[in-house]
Amino acid sequence: MMHPCKSCALRKMSIFLPFSESEVRFMTEFRDGEVHLETGQTLYHEGDDLNFFYTVLSGQGARYKFLPNGGRQLVNFLFPGDLTGLQGLLEGQASTTAVAACPMVLCRFRKTRLPELFRTSPSRAYALTWVAAVEEHFLGETITTLGQRTALQRIAWALLKIHSRLTAVGLARGHGVPFPFRQRDLADALGLSLVHTNKMLARLRNQAQWEDGVLRITEARVLAEIAMVDLEEPPVRPLL
Repeated sequence: MMHPCKSCALRKMSIFLPFSESEVRFMTEFRDGEVHLETGQTLYHEGDDLNFFYTVLSGQGARYKFLPNGGRQLVNFLFPGDLTGLQGLLEGQASTTAVAACPMVLCRFRKTRLPELFRTSPSRAYALTWVAAVEEHFLGETITTLGQRTALQRIAWALLKIHSRLTAVGLARGHGVPFPFRQRDLADALGLSLVHTNKMLARLRNQAQWEDGVLRITEARVLAEIAMVDLEEPPVRPLL
């Protein structure tokens, strides 16, 4: 049985723009189904024909790019409210592999109905465009981080960004948020070796602790100074 759009837990979060009653009715009809993934299960592989795109309803995952030499690059994390699968809509094939880091539930939408979305529900079409634009902005910010921040600053920046995003979708418990990844994943995302990542996390232990799948930030202002960023609340965003 699918989670009903009318009582969607994400819609209750202040981080997301509200839906009108007509938008809820449209999304109820537009949604094609739900996908349930277990830890380590793949949503789609690089090169797969993508007939669907997805919104993460619960759980966390990541998109990876695998290289011919056997290496891999974590392209981005997938958190509740995020869209995935859009990257293959133009080419028809997935450009990355999406994997669940813990049990996930995703709402599924059929690619062939996109023209209907733009024609019938302009506000939801705007949400789709907004998400694509934000992803481009985030990738630009990541490139800047990789090119201009030191290893310590990269780690501090990433921990703040991750903690802020997960807190915004209601996952904070005290100072901690669930983050069920490995140090290798963070190292991949930031272009660092696993050894270097471990050393930087140890240096930041007074400001942040990441243990047993929980990320805690206890000195956010100090961490922000190290990362060379301002402490800001994530902007209110649309939800598809």
